[in-house]
Amino acid sequence: MKKVYRIRGWFKQGLWKQVFTKELVALSERQALERLLSDVGSKHKVKRNMVRIEEIREIRPEEVKDPRVLRMLEA
Repeated sequence: MKKVYRIRGWFKQGLWKQVFTKELVALSERQALERLLSDVGSKHKVKRNMVRIEEIREIRPEEVKDPRVLRMLEA
C-alpha cells in the first residue's frame, strides 16, 4: 500500500541555505528518501551528501497540501 511522506530539510546552494519541504508518495520511508535525493540532485546539481534531512514523517491523505500528490492519491 502506498503511503504519503512529508520530508523537510535543506541544502547549500552557493552561499545560501535552501530550505525545502516535499511531499512524496512511496511504499516506504527509504524509497521516499531515495526519490527525494534523486530529485534534488537532478534539479539543483547537489550531491547527495550535501542534502540535510531534518524530518521524514508519514502523513494522512487529509494532510496533503501538494496538488500533484492529491491527484496521485485520487487515481
